[in-house]
Amino acid sequence: MATFPIRVFGDLGLKQRCPDVTEFDGALARLADDMIETMYAAPGVGLAANQIGIQKRIFVYDAGEGPFTVVNPTIVETSESWEYEEGCLSVPGMYFPIIRPRCVTLKGYDLDGKEFTREGQDLLGRIFLHETDHLDGFLLLDRLEPDMRKEAMRVLRGGGTGGQVRRFGVTDGAGAPPRPE
Repeated sequence: MATFPIRVFGDLGLKQRCPDVTEFDGALARLADDMIETMYAAPGVGLAANQIGIQKRIFVYDAGEGPFTVVNPTIVETSESWEYEEGCLSVPGMYFPIIRPRCVTLKGYDLDGKEFTREGQDLLGRIFLHETDHLDGFLLLDRLEPDMRKEAMRVLRGGGTGGQVRRFGVTDGAGAPPRPE
């Protein structure tokens, strides 16, 4: 297995919708294995194919129960909402309070091409939304309020965080940031 460099903000491949996977074969399974290894090495809790420069509609994740792969995901239902400090491997060192649905129903396919439906709440639901956003060509920056987005863009255009953690929208500075998705 191999790890890949993770593409970061500014890479045009992150802003394109990934085409559906049409072939479920050994090459797809190897890609998923490599993505899982890359996700763990980062470290993160989710990774979409376009984050490693592969324009295919596939993501991997591990919310604490082992790694899973989702091919051709579709969000079919959401409910409730909650705010959570979210990070992204493609926007390293930056964390933002983002409001998203708490409960998410995802439809997708496994590596054998079998369709499944999975429900996720809290972190798992957020991972489903975050990674599907990537495959649709959106970054978490696209989910920010205008003033926070403007501040984040100023930091990114200035060269990023310089390897330091930068938490936006937090005034007390308490707590450690979550692992990026």
